[in-house]
Amino acid sequence: MPARPRLLYVTDLAYPARGRRYGDEDIFLTSRLRADFDLALCHPLDAAALMDRFDAVVVRNSGPVLHYQEAYEAFRERATTLATRVYNPLTGRADMAGKQYLLDLTGAGYPVIPTVDRPKDRGRLPESVAYAVKPKAGADSIGLRFLTGPELADLTWGDVLVQPRVDFRYEVSFYYVDDTFQYALYAPDPDRRWVLEPYEASQADIAFARRFIDWNTLDHGIQRVDACRTRDGDLLLVELEDLNPYLSLDRVPEPVRDTFVDAMTASLHGFLDTTVGS
Repeated sequence: MPARPRLLYVTDLAYPARGRRYGDEDIFLTSRLRADFDLALCHPLDAAALMDRFDAVVVRNSGPVLHYQEAYEAFRERATTLATRVYNPLTGRADMAGKQYLLDLTGAGYPVIPTVDRPKDRGRLPESVAYAVKPKAGADSIGLRFLTGPELADLTWGDVLVQPRVDFRYEVSFYYVDDTFQYALYAPDPDRRWVLEPYEASQADIAFARRFIDWNTLDHGIQRVDACRTRDGDLLLVELEDLNPYLSLDRVPEPVRDTFVDAMTASLHGFLDTTVGS
């Protein structure tokens, strides 16, 4: 390993993310990571062809895989063949692997929005005025729709997940580097998901999020635990993002950003040292 490891940083700087500025966030992060690493940025469609020239590939704001599924599968296959170090590691059990984890967590009794994918399991869902129906391969709310109970009778099952539409007070996200909590942000207005403000997480909140970080068993990487606060005050998991979570670093104070960058830098060094020795 050279004194300054070479990182291929995967991002779609031009992706039109609603309420988020992918390019700005990755320009900021790479400007800081350059203090420790030699970096090159590339579009996700170019990563497979370039990865063998670098010590590791860092997947950041690369956009929903749904838009380039075949290329992403080719990237994963080539990375496995070449034993390329990918950060986050490709062993993630959450969104990186699809939406099956929502079914698994429901079955295991975790505090998650109840989720089913078979009509015979519909009885496991609480009664609701409406139900969220989302593609198993979906992301970024692509393909999300809401149906009433009677409308579910005509639903074509198989490639979709069904959840009760939860009447929540707000959504809150917890951001982790490796297994260490960094900060939390929330959207006070449920209709404006990406208008975020700093959130003072309680120890109970952090313990809730940590359960899902522990479940995912990633030794290194960046994860975002998205949850909603119900009218009864409980937290329920909405999503566990372990592929390319947007970090909303522009919404946190400068000292928090600095701490995050330091944590990510240390995580990358530890990841490279660990994979070299393995």
